[in-house]
Amino acid sequence: MGNLIRVLTRDLDSSGCNFFLDFEHAQPSEAERATFEKVKQVLEEGQEILEELQMYKGAGEEIRQAIQRPTVERLQQRAWAAVLPLVTKLHTFYDFSQKLESALCLLLDVFACAEAPPTQQLEQKQALAQQFAHILHFTLRFDELKMTTPAIQNDFSYYRRTISRMKINKLTGESQNEVDNELANRMSLFYACSTPMLKTLSDATDRFVSENPDVPLENTTDCLRTMASVCKVMLETPEYRSRFSSEETVLFCLRVMVGVIILFDHVHPHGAFIKTSNIDIKGCIRLLKEQSPNSVEGLLNALRYTTKHLNDETTPKQIKNMLQPN
Repeated sequence: MGNLIRVLTRDLDSSGCNFFLDFEHAQPSEAERATFEKVKQVLEEGQEILEELQMYKGAGEEIRQAIQRPTVERLQQRAWAAVLPLVTKLHTFYDFSQKLESALCLLLDVFACAEAPPTQQLEQKQALAQQFAHILHFTLRFDELKMTTPAIQNDFSYYRRTISRMKINKLTGESQNEVDNELANRMSLFYACSTPMLKTLSDATDRFVSENPDVPLENTTDCLRTMASVCKVMLETPEYRSRFSSEETVLFCLRVMVGVIILFDHVHPHGAFIKTSNIDIKGCIRLLKEQSPNSVEGLLNALRYTTKHLNDETTPKQIKNMLQPN
């Protein structure tokens, strides 16, 4: 995903710090290995999830014919047969969101519960920092694909209408539905969100903070703030950016930067957009807007619609204006 990158950033105590953040070759120490292996399994499954989502075609034609000719039983059965395996996939995606949440909490526990400052944490535990970045990269990539695949909600809406009608008519069929009404309700809420994976991680970070009152909130927010700064410096410094092997590495860093900003905005009492957050939001937005619009529109939308504090009165008007849709 990326080359060995030398990162120049500044810690929260304003002391300079040089270190390498390796997105490709970082290896875990023995102390990190147990956590690393658990998260690795989730990330590997995540690649399969993305491949499945990229190939998702939907059952639009079968559904359209079934709706247009509701009395033709053959068309109803054909649509039902087409939708069932797709709902199974959607169920798999939903279940994976819970695994991703658990993986994120494992890493937050490592970084937020440590006594060392966040820059030192990232430098010394690069393999886990790499995994944290890949979780965010997966999350933003999944949500980008989901937003450009309207068939997902169309298929699931048809499924829910059909099982409701089957229940009313007491026609349960020969096989049991894998997704019952209770699960279907939870999945419906998940897919109704424009960025479901990002909301899952935001909610998980909120819960991590609330369920660990003995861990100072600053530990979590400082970690997120530092990761955002690291990504920004990598992107805006020609010396470092020239080492990227491809534009995909640029997108990787952009997704991670946006992801940690959103998580920060959800857990910090006053959010990421105020000056005292110590995140250069204006610089981050400018970086996004310097890229090809087609590649970053989903990331800009994530900042517009999935952050918690953008519309607060304390958010500078310039930032709100910068994030206005064109």
